[in-house]
Amino acid sequence: MTNVLFVCTGNTCRSPMAAAILKSKGLPGVEVKSAGVFAADGSDASAHTKKVLEEQGIQLEHKSSGMTESLADWATYILTMTSGHKGTVLAMFPGAAGKTYTLKEFAGQAGAGDIIDPYGGPVEIYRSTYEDMTETIDQILNRLKTEKD
Repeated sequence: MTNVLFVCTGNTCRSPMAAAILKSKGLPGVEVKSAGVFAADGSDASAHTKKVLEEQGIQLEHKSSGMTESLADWATYILTMTSGHKGTVLAMFPGAAGKTYTLKEFAGQAGAGDIIDPYGGPVEIYRSTYEDMTETIDQILNRLKTEKD
């Protein structure tokens, strides 16, 4: 079993969107969760996140959760939306070194970079974030398939 944990700031936009996208790929042997480095437990996903996923026919059942040691221990890979999130995760959980990457870094994208935060912006920014994430997640599918075999 490969356990993938997506991490952003508040766990209401990017990380639940990324988790829903990866879950929608239906990879056997891959379990997916999300958390936020500064998340309040129990919040719903943002309205625009839900709208964009609904437009794509992707289901989302989500309540936010903060990053915990048990989640860090559970994860095979911790994939963050930004290098700042990666630094925060590693500062909070030094034992997560070696399995914590930015999403783009894990995908092998040159120059890596961050997934932009659509929080508070118009739905178009959420759509752009969705496209960026989908393209990047598609790049990690083979890696996840081959590593779980």
